[in-house]
Amino acid sequence: MLGMGKKERELDAAVKELATADTLAFGGVGIAGQILPATDAYRHVEQALRERPAEARKKVDWLLKHGSPAGKAYAAALLETVDRAAGRAAWERLRDDEAEFTTFTGCIMGRATLREYATERLAAE
Repeated sequence: MLGMGKKERELDAAVKELATADTLAFGGVGIAGQILPATDAYRHVEQALRERPAEARKKVDWLLKHGSPAGKAYAAALLETVDRAAGRAAWERLRDDEAEFTTFTGCIMGRATLREYATERLAAE
């Protein structure tokens, strides 16, 4: 039982990190390939969705509603990994949101609105 408390605290900390994220990156960034704290948190929540789906799903649903723009994008991507229909619904919901965030793909930094990013994700299906 003590171990579950630790896992719950770790999940809460990861969701909190994603909720305030200002950058969306799924891998290492920059020349050094640095893993951002939000990317690490994303991976932690992704693992929790596999190990404790009911608990983690509630937190991802919360993140989709209350997170920063990057946090909402992370939430939609997480939903996509466990439930394609829920992921698509999340991206459709975000398609009307003009909030901006920073993106990183390797060494390439950019900016996007949730509208632009969601539209790209929906088109990629």
